[in-house]
Amino acid sequence: MGRYIIRRILWFIPVLLTITLATFIFVRAIPGGPFDFIGDRSMPEATRKALERKYHLDEPMWKQYVRYLWDLGHGDFGLSLHYKNRTVNDIVRESLPVSAQLGALAMLVALGIGIPAGIFAALRQNTLVDYSSTFIAIVGVSVPEMVLGPLLIWTFALKLGWLPVARWGSLRQAVMPTLALGVGLSASIARLTRASLLQVIREDYIRTARAKGLPEQLVVVRHALKNALIPVVTILGPMFAAVITGTFVVEQIFGIPGMGKHFVQSINNRDYPLVVGVTLVYSVFLVVANLLVDITYAWLDPRIRFE
Repeated sequence: MGRYIIRRILWFIPVLLTITLATFIFVRAIPGGPFDFIGDRSMPEATRKALERKYHLDEPMWKQYVRYLWDLGHGDFGLSLHYKNRTVNDIVRESLPVSAQLGALAMLVALGIGIPAGIFAALRQNTLVDYSSTFIAIVGVSVPEMVLGPLLIWTFALKLGWLPVARWGSLRQAVMPTLALGVGLSASIARLTRASLLQVIREDYIRTARAKGLPEQLVVVRHALKNALIPVVTILGPMFAAVITGTFVVEQIFGIPGMGKHFVQSINNRDYPLVVGVTLVYSVFLVVANLLVDITYAWLDPRIRFE
């Protein structure tokens, strides 16, 4: 296992370099440039060329990329082309912790609701519990965050006055955005947990465990649940990386200063260093999450070995 982990970590380097190169090239292939306009007016040609010279955008692309890799190797993501006198490092340093807090809370809600709901639905198949859980899961998947978020604000902030409308910083401010993000995730987890557990409890080794007289709770927890969680863990890797690095819709609705908005606005602004920077941060979380998923496989199923 140790050699496998080291080998995967070493593979992170070419993977992240490839992602950086692809993002670096494709974002510059988008029509338009970061200095084409000042507000709604076209930028004067002389001013635009001066700014491009200042940020080395007049150089050949290969030279820009080599310069970027040199700075990246020293931990410098570069200067933002849209936010004056701010570096990408500053933007990530300020916004990532906020998005990470929101994402972690949402994942706790999703796991705390989704896995138990899926287990109860599978163990009570074709009963009221199963039908209710399935109906709620379908509703949770069907209602998007852009609908659930305003609905929560209207109900708990405007009508009942229990919670603040927006912003971030206190536990009360975190309740509604956490629910808006976590409910949809919990619904997906519940559906997958139910389907996977239903398949596992029909396997021959589960029938054998029951035939030996083992208590039903022990059969489910020790023999069925671990194998049933393997498909669930598979989706948790990308899901975790996505919510930890920011969700644009929820952050926009609740006025949360997270990193999600930078994924979208940096492209609209043609802010090349910020686009590459936030993409690279997301990629790091994604490859690390996938590694943790593979390690979890071996813990859930001892038959899985990584050589």
